This record gives sequence, structure tokens and C-alpha cells, in this order.
Amino acid sequence: MRYLLRRFGFFLLTLWAALTINFFIPRLMPGNPAEAMMARFKGHVSPSAIKALEVAFGVDSHQSTLSQYFAYLGNTVRGRFGTSLTFFPLPVTTVIKQSVWWTLGLVGITTVLSFVLGTVIGTVAGWRRGGKLDSILPPVFVVTSALPFFWVGMMCILFFSVRTHGLLPNDGAFDIQHTPGWNVTFASDVLRHALLPGLTLMITSIGGWILVMRNNIITTLAEDYVRMGRAKGLSNRRIMYRYAARNAVLPSLAGFAMSLGFVISGAILIEYVFNYPGVGYMLLNAVNNLDYPLMQALFLMITVAVLVAVLFCDVLTVILDPRTRAHA
Repeated sequence: MRYLLRRFGFFLLTLWAALTINFFIPRLMPGNPAEAMMARFKGHVSPSAIKALEVAFGVDSHQSTLSQYFAYLGNTVRGRFGTSLTFFPLPVTTVIKQSVWWTLGLVGITTVLSFVLGTVIGTVAGWRRGGKLDSILPPVFVVTSALPFFWVGMMCILFFSVRTHGLLPNDGAFDIQHTPGWNVTFASDVLRHALLPGLTLMITSIGGWILVMRNNIITTLAEDYVRMGRAKGLSNRRIMYRYAARNAVLPSLAGFAMSLGFVISGAILIEYVFNYPGVGYMLLNAVNNLDYPLMQALFLMITVAVLVAVLFCDVLTVILDPRTRAHA
């Protein structure tokens, strides 16, 4: 219990530090969102309008930094991140809600599938070291994981969309003629549009999980508790999953937690190649348009997601590893 309390205290401290850094970084950059909006109108904006824009964007220069900081903390707790410059006058929270579910559905599901499949394949390959599976699959997937995201995406577009005369769509999240809603037609269209970017993510990420799990299994097979299980006459399947894999997966949990946290940031290059309306594509647009409120909210959301994922990993480690409870 003390271990979890220490980890939760570290979570709160890191969250406060992230909030503080997220507050100061945009204010250290030259200009502000109000000036960027004014530049769009080529300076034809009255001083009162500039003042209104500064208040709307939360960069009121007439307030002290300390007052702005506490106002920022209060607005963050209430989920108020200001107004988006790119999608003016929509609030930042509304803009994020329009894209975060696309990213969670695509990148989140693909990340979980890559981890699960990679862990299972790595477990079997490590258990049967030197066999056919261990000789073929891990090297192949390790090579594919080293390939650039955007190159794999473009190859998928070439072979599954261009040369097949549009067998799979390569642009957007759904066809514009389909009305969004909870129906079979729209769901199948969304799934078709997600196949190519999902396949790209799978190809480039599964190899790392396979290699890590394979090496962990090989190391775990030399432990005393595995030998004891064999001496007791337990089945190979039970030893592999209940003894070897359960302990070998622990080092991978931290990396998986980080991957889950960064799901919120989306796969920027992949979403850009496939013009997929996720958070990564939105973040790229925010940077190009100097949309400070949107960038600030997205960076904060990514940080919180990573911290929550790491905290979840700590809780899961305590459940799976009795040694952690003993040392706590």
C-alpha cells in the first residue's frame, strides 16, 4: 500500500510540474494568439478587439503572471482551455472532442492488438527457441519495425489502394456521403477507412514487442521457479503462461503503459499520410497555425494520459508481482 501511495504522490508532483511548464512555455514564445489572429486580418483590428481576443485566448497582458497562473489552474480543473485559433470561435474542448475518439479508436485498438499479438508470438518463439517460428517471425517483424511510418503507409496505399483501383480507401475517416451515426453502413465505412492506417501501425510496432518478450522468456526459463514447475510435473502450457510469461511480461508493462499514454497524441505521420482526422493531425495543424491554446491543451492531455498510464502500470505490477508487495 505504501508503494502505491508513493507512486500516487509522484503522480501528483509530476502533474503539477507538467501543468506549470505547460503554462510558461507558450508565454516564453514570441507573440501570442491574439497577435496571430490580428495578423490574419492584416492589422485591421481595433485595440478593443485585440483586448477582447487576449481575454478570450487567456493571455490578458494586463494581468500579473501569478494571477494568470492561478486562473490557468482553475480553468484547467474546470476543463476550460480557451478558444481555438485554427477553428475560431470554437472552444478548444469542442475541437478536441471531435478528433480524440478517432485517435482512440484507431491508435488505441491497434496499440493493444500489437502488444497482445507481439507478447503471444514472443512467448511462443522464446519457449521454442531455435524452432521455425523463432527463426522466421521475429527477424521479419524486427526489420519491419525499423521501417519509417510514412514509407510503410505510402506502400500500403500503393499496393492496397492505387494498384487495386480503390480496393481500400486511403483518405479520411469516412466517405462524406455517409451520415455519421450508429448504424451498420457508417460503421463498416469507418472500419474500411481505418484498415490501411491500422495495418501500417501494426506492421511498424509489433516487432518490438515480439523481440522484447522473446528475450524476456529466454531469460526467465533459467529461473528456479520454472525448473521447480517442471520438476513438479506441470504441463508445458501452464509453465509457459502461468510461470514464465507472467514474469517475463513485467518489464514490458512500462513500455506498454507509455505506448498507451502516447495513444492520445496519435500517430502524427500516419494520420498526416492518410489525412485521418485524429489528434495527431490536429496537433500538426495547431503547430502550423500557431494555435497556442489548442497546442497547450493537447500537450497537457498527452502528459496526463502518460502519467495515468504509468500509474496504472504500477498498480498492475503490484497485482502481478508479489515481490513488489513484499518490499512495499
